[in-house]
Amino acid sequence: MNFASDNAYTAHPAVLDALMAANSGAAMGYGADAVTAAAEAAIRDLLEAPEAVVRFVATGTAANALVCAQLAPSFGRIYCHDDAHIETSECAAPEFFSHGAKLVTLPGQEGKIGPDTLARALQAGAGVGLNGGRSALVSLTNATEWGTVYAPEEVAGLAALAHEAGLPLHMDGARFSNAVATLGCSAADLTWRAGVDALCLGGTKNGAMAAEAMVFFDPAQAEGFDYRRKQSGHVLSKNRYLAAQMLALATDGLWLDLARRANAKAQVLAQAVQDGGGALLAPVQSNAVFATLPVAVHRAARAAGAQYYLWPDKSAEGADPVPVRLVCAWDTPDADVERLAAILRG
Repeated sequence: MNFASDNAYTAHPAVLDALMAANSGAAMGYGADAVTAAAEAAIRDLLEAPEAVVRFVATGTAANALVCAQLAPSFGRIYCHDDAHIETSECAAPEFFSHGAKLVTLPGQEGKIGPDTLARALQAGAGVGLNGGRSALVSLTNATEWGTVYAPEEVAGLAALAHEAGLPLHMDGARFSNAVATLGCSAADLTWRAGVDALCLGGTKNGAMAAEAMVFFDPAQAEGFDYRRKQSGHVLSKNRYLAAQMLALATDGLWLDLARRANAKAQVLAQAVQDGGGALLAPVQSNAVFATLPVAVHRAARAAGAQYYLWPDKSAEGADPVPVRLVCAWDTPDADVERLAAILRG
């Protein structure tokens, strides 16, 4: 029973079929092939953004780092949440690829930056002068690192503050599909219509083998980006294999179907946590459950072979109650979900 991460499970059969279909004959390298062109067009259609620049990389860290570096100079200040993946989990890649941009982290309940918090930070950042660097970028994660989601109106409010300060808005969408599935809105409503300038659209956590899309809604903001991606070592010579994965996910709404499956499994566990005397640490709005479990329940789950992280402190073994993160993938076996749910109920 693995609930440690949605990275733990498999690529969808349609993705594997797309890889096999792409694995035929010769094709031009470095993205100059028909599969890549089709995948870029499919992502533009998905986002209702016909002019957007779309490119692919294999990892979310590369996607975030390169987009942040594109939008923020080396002397820039990038505003993000305290728990943002670019702050906690990417080994300073955004700083490295931007050659020194500074991450300015902001507090916020349940993984979200509030408009008042952002407004105060931008006001303070405007006054730091030469010594503090120049404000350059605001970065949001949706769904957040706490499994919550920003609704379109929330994104729009934060985007308005960023744009008023002259800053673009980046969205880390490693679990963007889960957010859209929960909200029932269009991908466009949650991105460019709400003021998002660049999106890192995740595939790896949602049925791909290793594929992420980077989307610049204004082509002018992507000027020179292909050189940046090449210089970083993230232009694959056989790019069709990256593109084929995203093309499969974008076909016939598969990306949303898989996200809905994962979200539904998380809802089962969330209810079981509460039924068994545990408590939710954040609303369950995507495919992750953040909760505290009674020690006895935690020990029973571990004894039954359940794998999951303690969260946010991975060294919290022995705490009472025990803080945990349970993550469901599109193909987490229903039998495992029901088995763990039964344990959580006590």
